[in-house]
Formats: sequence, structure tokens, C-alpha cells
Amino acid sequence: MPFATNTRPLGQDWLDQIFRAKAAREGGVVRRKLADIDREIGRAALELEVRRRGFHMIECGDHAVVICSKEPIRIVC
Repeated sequence: MPFATNTRPLGQDWLDQIFRAKAAREGGVVRRKLADIDREIGRAALELEVRRRGFHMIECGDHAVVICSKEPIRIVC
């Protein structure tokens, strides 16, 4: 009997989990360590998904912050 294979892209479950978070669903922010992003899917893949959703992403220190809103943002200071 052949083994079932996972046809989902590597890290897709991890990416889906980010945007299923309550904060993401309610237009809030989610934060992940850059090392975790690099290990699971890569920064380019996360950026692509953030752009696809019309959200915003900021990198600061060793974290990425995703603002799960399509509204314009203003950096105050």
C-alpha cells in the first residue's frame, strides 16, 4: 500500500496558522521571529502572502510585525 503524501507546500500550515489567529482575523497585528520565518517559509513567501492580502509588514530587530488591515498606516515616531 503506498503512503499518502502531503501535497501542501512546505510551511503552508505554518503560514495558514498565522492568518487564522484571532488578532489577524480581527484586523490586529501578529508578530513572528525572523529566524522562525526563515526556517518555516522564508521572508519572501511571507511578504508575498502579506501583499496578496493587502496587509502591511514591518521588520524591526529580529521580528516581523504584520498589520492585518488594508487601511493606510502612519508611522508616528
